[in-house]
Amino acid sequence: MKYTVLPSTDIKVSKLCLGTMTFGNQNTEAEGHAQMDLALERGINFFDTAELYPVPANATTYADTERIMGTWFKKTGNRDKIVLASKIVGSGAYTAHIRDHDNFSPKHLREALEGSLKRLNTDYLDLYQLHWPERRTNFFSVRGYKGHPEKDAWEDNFEAILATLADLINEGKIKHIGLSNETPWGIHRCLQLAEKGYPKMITVQNPYNLLNRLFEVGNSEMCMREGMGLLAYSPLGFGRLTGKYRKGMPENSRFKLFPNLARFNGDNSILATEEYYKIAQEFNLSLTQMALAFVTDRPFVTSNIIGATTLEQLEENIASIEVDLSKEVLKAVEMVQESIPNPAP
Repeated sequence: MKYTVLPSTDIKVSKLCLGTMTFGNQNTEAEGHAQMDLALERGINFFDTAELYPVPANATTYADTERIMGTWFKKTGNRDKIVLASKIVGSGAYTAHIRDHDNFSPKHLREALEGSLKRLNTDYLDLYQLHWPERRTNFFSVRGYKGHPEKDAWEDNFEAILATLADLINEGKIKHIGLSNETPWGIHRCLQLAEKGYPKMITVQNPYNLLNRLFEVGNSEMCMREGMGLLAYSPLGFGRLTGKYRKGMPENSRFKLFPNLARFNGDNSILATEEYYKIAQEFNLSLTQMALAFVTDRPFVTSNIIGATTLEQLEENIASIEVDLSKEVLKAVEMVQESIPNPAP
C-alpha cells in the first residue's frame, strides 16, 4: 500500500480508501465485515461512510451502513487502526426521509453527528463532511452552473455551519472537516472563513474518473494552491469502467438492480469506455486497474475511494495501487478525453 497524509494534518492515510455504500443493500453485514477485514489486511487504513448509506437511499435502510461498520469496530476493536470519515446529508427531496429542511442547522449538525457516532461505536470521527450543498448549484449530473432562482430561499450560512463544526471539534467529537459534491465557489467561501479563524475544510469528496474529469476545471487548482485534497468517488463509474457492461447487463450489477442510477449509462460513456478498453488491451492492462491507477496518481487526489460487492473485486481494486501508467498510456487516455470529454458529469 502507498500512503499520504490528510492535507494540513499529520494523519497518515492510505492512497486507497474503502468505500462502503453497498453495505446493507448489495452487501450483508457479514460481507461488509469481510471487506473491512480484507482492506485492513491489505494496508488500507482509511474508511469512508455516510449517514445516507446504503445507496440508493430510502427510509427502510437509512444508516444501515454505519450500523454494520459499528458492529465490526465493536467486534474487532480496530477503531484505533482506522482513519474514519462520515457525512451529514444535504437538503432535498432525496433525503426528506432523514430530515426535510435546514440540514446543516446547528441542531441538525449536532444530532446527525451524535447519531453517526452511536451507530459507528466510536467517540469521534477523524473527518466529518457535508455530503452536498444546501444551495442550488451544479452537482449530480449537471456540467455547468446556469444560475439560481431570483427568489432563492437559501441564504449564505457557511459561517454558522463552521461555527457549529468548530464547537464539535473543540468537544473532541470531530478531528477535521471536509466538503463533498462542492464547487469552486463553495470551497472558496469556506477558505475565506478559515482565514477569519474558523476551522479549515481540508478535503472535498467529488466524483472523479475517466468518464468525469470535471474536477480538473477549477476545483483541482483551488485544492492544489490552497492545501486541500480530493477524495475521489466513483473512480470506476459504478462499474462501467471495469468493462463488465461491454457485452450486456450482468445480473446483480448496480445498473441492473438500480436502473435509475443512469449517470454513467449514456451513449458517450459507453463509447468512451470502449476506447479506454482498447488502450488497456494494447498495453496489457486490466481496464479496472488502469482506470483506478489514473485516478490514484493525480497530484490533487489525496485518496481514491474504491468500492466493491465481492472480495474478488476488492482484491483487484486494491492491487491497482501497484500499477504505474506509462507516458504512452497517459497520452492515449488524453486523446480519448479530448475526443469525448466528460461524458458522465
